[in-house]
Amino acid sequence: MKTEKKVGRRDFIRALGAGAGVAVTVSGPLVEEAAADSESNDEKRKARYKADSADVQAYYRVNRYPAK
Repeated sequence: MKTEKKVGRRDFIRALGAGAGVAVTVSGPLVEEAAADSESNDEKRKARYKADSADVQAYYRVNRYPAK
């Protein structure tokens, strides 16, 4: 008679999560420090939307409701 140890689903996921946590701490931080914004307040407030641009026109053309 074989005696195999059954691993439950929760135990498997718990072990998998513990292994991933160790891998992240060993490899080091994955996120770099945030850099300060280089835009001035006037540049942040300028209009960026251009209604006559090709991508905006294509969006409205594709998403137009069908005529009744």
